[in-house]
Amino acid sequence: MCGIVGIAGHVNAVPALIQGLKALEYRGYDSAGLALQVGADLRRFRAAGKVKALQDLYEADPVGARTGIAHTRWATHGVPSERNAHPMTSGEQISVVHNGIIENHEHLRPALVVAGYDFTSETDTEVIAHLIHQKRAQGLSLLAAVQQTVAQLDGAYAIAVVDRDTPDEVVGARRGSPMVVGLGDGVQYLASDVYALLNETRQFIYLHDGDLVHLTPHAAVIYDSSGSVVTREVKSAHLRPDAVERGQYRHYMLKEIHEQPQAVADTLEGRIANGRILTEIFGPGAREQFKALQAVQIVACGSSNHAAQVARYWIESMAGIPCFAEIASEYRYRQPAVIERSLLVTVSQSGETSDTLAALQHAAQRPYLARLAICNVPESSLVRASELVLMTRAGPEIGVASTKAFLTQLVALALLALEIARAKGMDDARYRQCIKELQHLPAALQAALALDAQIQAIAQRFGDKHHALFLGRGVQYPIALEGALKLKEISYIHAEAYPAGELKHGPLALVDEHMPVIAVAPNDELLEKLKSNIQEVRARGGEMFVLADEDVAESMANDRQHVIAMPRAGSFIAPMLYTVPMQLLAYHVAVLKGTDVDQPRNLAKSVTVE
Repeated sequence: MCGIVGIAGHVNAVPALIQGLKALEYRGYDSAGLALQVGADLRRFRAAGKVKALQDLYEADPVGARTGIAHTRWATHGVPSERNAHPMTSGEQISVVHNGIIENHEHLRPALVVAGYDFTSETDTEVIAHLIHQKRAQGLSLLAAVQQTVAQLDGAYAIAVVDRDTPDEVVGARRGSPMVVGLGDGVQYLASDVYALLNETRQFIYLHDGDLVHLTPHAAVIYDSSGSVVTREVKSAHLRPDAVERGQYRHYMLKEIHEQPQAVADTLEGRIANGRILTEIFGPGAREQFKALQAVQIVACGSSNHAAQVARYWIESMAGIPCFAEIASEYRYRQPAVIERSLLVTVSQSGETSDTLAALQHAAQRPYLARLAICNVPESSLVRASELVLMTRAGPEIGVASTKAFLTQLVALALLALEIARAKGMDDARYRQCIKELQHLPAALQAALALDAQIQAIAQRFGDKHHALFLGRGVQYPIALEGALKLKEISYIHAEAYPAGELKHGPLALVDEHMPVIAVAPNDELLEKLKSNIQEVRARGGEMFVLADEDVAESMANDRQHVIAMPRAGSFIAPMLYTVPMQLLAYHVAVLKGTDVDQPRNLAKSVTVE
């Protein structure tokens, strides 16, 4: 996901444009650029690398401008370079910045070439600039030219446009990618994220899908997809521009647990259109590589490894090809036999995890088809070393125990699993059902968060405990592993997780009235098997805590079996949904025990040593 800032005002806009890009730099990117209206000219500055490189370039030849657009990019079309950096221009008149993917750019390009337009980049965005220029040459206003252009585009986009010949105007449009309007006194703003504008204004309008906006210094006029002027609600932002704060929450971890519906929505934003995933979100050439691959190898550490294990179930069941999920610190010290045409996937919140980076380097000597990174930090070492990338968009995560980073990794891996499966001939009806479930996930997570009071009450029963056992079956087993990890990380209770079918092969010896047992019990094909495992625990005097689908929860409750009724959800998103109550359980138990929730002993957020 890239970053956009646009300003139409009455004073020099350049400092605010650059500051806005810096605020968006957590979203990443390999290049940055500015397009400024300077008198009768359009000046463009572009640089590969971070925003600092763009700032240095500008300061070497500074100019003032009241109107301009700015952009940070993470490549999907074309390698990272100055020539592929935004803004894209046409006829030295039109400049465009763009987030998203234009799916039909190859279809639109030939007619523009015939019309005499030269393409100087490898991007899909350049098509937009030339289309707008072509329509301006036909006598249309800038607003009308953008309106007619976006009607020709397929895919997801957020764009901002300036025109040399229409001073003090910026036109923006969005479909599938976020964009907000910032309101000021004698100046109006446009950005892909409110964080870019918090130093300038706290009054925002969130554009709806299909909206266009026409900015001048004294007005922001919004048009819907039919071309009618519309009024959108103005909202006040209460965020600090200089730091992430806990706000109303006692701990960062609790705040980040509650941020998960939005983090998931952000991770999905702009990546699904017309009921399917845009394959190009993984990077250039991903579509062909997914069709060619014959196996997937995932390497990761900690919570990321648990996400990888969930993905193994998804990929093998939906795509029908082998998938191996391995702890990075083990993978790097062995000589793996690589199946021909395998995809290597690395998963890391920070992108600087030492073992995962070493595993990636180790894999460089093996014949993998490609290397794909799933990460939350775009400028990280892991991302820079990978040909394909999918960012998780979790935003800053301060608490050491991963919550929203883990959940967005699951979402990213779900997108990957579905696209590999589609490339391998997955049934279209099943594919679309999974997409529908993913789009419902933010709402389902919000419903799960509403169980907080129930989970807090149950946490009281863990206050004097020293051990706990987590059980899951199938795809829920890695979720049980994650639940155990969260509890041990921040409450210091010794917790282990097992596949429920393994109880009688050893762990059952530990069960007594002092050992709480937590089971993950969605209403799936393994529920009856899990019920039998639960009976094994009850027969030994163990106290059960069951997370069960609301359709079966009532029938499972009794004196020694505490049941939390989970929101009804499809089987595909169930692993993600059932993660939330276990995060809340770990949090409330840790608070009860008085531990340092956000900075538990002996642990660090980013593990950069072996």
